[in-house]
Amino acid sequence: MYAGLSRADLHEDPIVQFERWFKDATEAPLHTPNALSLATATPDGMPSLRTVLLKAFDHKGFVFYTNYASRKAREIEANPRAAMLFHWLEFDRQVKIQGTVSRVGVAESLRYFASRPRGSQIGAWCSQQSSPVGSRQLLEQAFESMKRRFGEGEIPLPEFWGGYRLSPIRIEFWQGRENRLHDRFEYLREGEGWRIQRLAP
Repeated sequence: MYAGLSRADLHEDPIVQFERWFKDATEAPLHTPNALSLATATPDGMPSLRTVLLKAFDHKGFVFYTNYASRKAREIEANPRAAMLFHWLEFDRQVKIQGTVSRVGVAESLRYFASRPRGSQIGAWCSQQSSPVGSRQLLEQAFESMKRRFGEGEIPLPEFWGGYRLSPIRIEFWQGRENRLHDRFEYLREGEGWRIQRLAP
């Protein structure tokens, strides 16, 4: 069991506090420490949940990438509010983030796309994410077709693919404790600053 979390432990800035915990997770031998659960909802309130990878974060928000025709993207475009949950089981820690979501700029998406392995770049082109596909064979055929299309040349950024940034309005840090008396602290956006309060476990 890890040590508890007190108000004195917390940085006044939740992004700095997240950076501290994220650094702990990335420096430990954890599998995919940047994995998070992303929750979205349709305009009529039907929730949807999936795992995505955090690719960047700063004071503007938390960035992930996807196909703009995917289910998550369609839900975000219709209802631009979402929640993220990081769960680092080995540290008995969770971070929950809620806020509004918007697309990142094309230049930012292009920089990240260019950094991806070539196979992942081709995969972005050949997959109509969240759409029904008849078989694995059809998917692999589409991949091979795209490989031939681009040959050895540079693979451009698909116009239907890019990043989203969740700009937080609420961030909660959860630290497990004995007897289920967990430590929970919530940062609430107030103007340009943040109000911090302890929550009951």
